[in-house]
Amino acid sequence: MHSDRPVFVVGCPRSGTTMLQLMLHSHPRIAVPPETRFLVPAYFSRRAYGDMRLADNRRKLATWIAEGRTTKFHELGLSRPDFVQAAMLGPGSFGSVVGMVFKSYAERFGKPRWGDKRPSYYRHVEMLMRMFPDAQFVHLVRDGRDCVASLKQMPWYKADAVHAMANWAEAIDFGRRHARKLPADSFYELRYEDLTADPETELKKLCVFLGEDYDPGMCEPRHMAELAVPKHKVWHSNTHEEVTTAHSGKWASRLEPWEISLCEEVLGERLTAYGYELSGARKADREHVAAFKAAAGKRRAARLRKYNRDRLTRLREPGPIAALLTEGQRRLAGLPQQRSAELIPR
Repeated sequence: MHSDRPVFVVGCPRSGTTMLQLMLHSHPRIAVPPETRFLVPAYFSRRAYGDMRLADNRRKLATWIAEGRTTKFHELGLSRPDFVQAAMLGPGSFGSVVGMVFKSYAERFGKPRWGDKRPSYYRHVEMLMRMFPDAQFVHLVRDGRDCVASLKQMPWYKADAVHAMANWAEAIDFGRRHARKLPADSFYELRYEDLTADPETELKKLCVFLGEDYDPGMCEPRHMAELAVPKHKVWHSNTHEEVTTAHSGKWASRLEPWEISLCEEVLGERLTAYGYELSGARKADREHVAAFKAAAGKRRAARLRKYNRDRLTRLREPGPIAALLTEGQRRLAGLPQQRSAELIPR
């Protein structure tokens, strides 16, 4: 029996998560949409929408998802009225309303299994597990120096190289934590460099983790790029080409000497732990190391503030959180099995 567990792709930005999204989306049973921006803000604003056991509250949340200016729902190719109706008539939990977006997207492609991709989800795995308790997570790791070099070139990345380093370190640290805490069938790590060097071998191993049969089409993600990568995201132009190793190691020419020194000093242990060799760059200047520590400290403080606010919300949850859209979710909730087709009215 095939799995119907949700799949979430996470990792530091510019780690190749869009390529992996397209590889998964190329599987005949799995649909993973382009990045949206509603899941995390909806969760942290859930008290404003009330108890999802009430159909009118489901309508309010679904309407915001479908019509919000920043949610990116319009990039999914879904009917707004149809989605709102499906959410209203679907299971009465917060996760069910949110998950109905991805389920509807999968149905657009005639696929039974759904997922989502957003690099920053690595910070929100616990939150996602509350909504989707049967979820599986795939953490894609790339050489931190290449991630920093790539982030510097992105038009949407406004921070500097030091903050990019702190971002990569945070993603790696969260990945290690999840690998320790989550069951082996819930969290999986792979390296971008291995995936691009031998896609077939790595994707076969990934499919074993997901409980799916490997499909050769997964090695040709460029065929899905036209459908699943919004045209305005020009920084994803590489996804329209064949999978290649040509983008690995470019940090050596793209980073300045002081950036290489700082990367290898503050990220060195993490880099070597994942099999990346250091260049032996000179020791980083103290002021650069101090700047990295300050950037990392700000990220920790911001996370702690948000976590503490959410702890208060959890004491007064407005209603059920866990989704009831898959057989695994229903089983965990003690509900009888139900055909997926019954969850969304036709």
